[in-house]
Amino acid sequence: HNNLANALKAGGDIQAAIVHYHKALAIHPDFAAAHNNLGNALKVSGDIQAAIVHYHKALQINRDYADAHNNLGNALALTGNLEEAILHYQNALKLQPNFVQAHYNLDAILQTRGELQTAIDHYRLALRWQPDFAAARQNLDIALATLRGAGSKK
Repeated sequence: HNNLANALKAGGDIQAAIVHYHKALAIHPDFAAAHNNLGNALKVSGDIQAAIVHYHKALQINRDYADAHNNLGNALALTGNLEEAILHYQNALKLQPNFVQAHYNLDAILQTRGELQTAIDHYRLALRWQPDFAAARQNLDIALATLRGAGSKK
């Protein structure tokens, strides 16, 4: 059911995917990947709170699940809970230091909070592992320009 749900989600049938993730979890309630995948589908469907519940369940089953930490961080960021989101991005990076998307997600929050140098450092790390990551390159350029602008005003 999990694989079928993944295929349905990839094909854009989010509601059918959600049904099959639930079926997978009815058979194997401790299937961390199915909880994580269900969280992703629920987030896409707009049910952020339910997504958060399933990311937490995935992490209760496997606390070292970097993808679930990153996905939980994304959902928490959507709810405005930036401090907890940062903690989950950092957890993902402790588990998987070259996790490009977690670096990028953390960078975006740091940049909006004005923590430009730390954001720049993480963007550079993300680009070291994925040099063609256009969004990271663009945000790095913006952060550098902002930092230069702030420095010239002193």
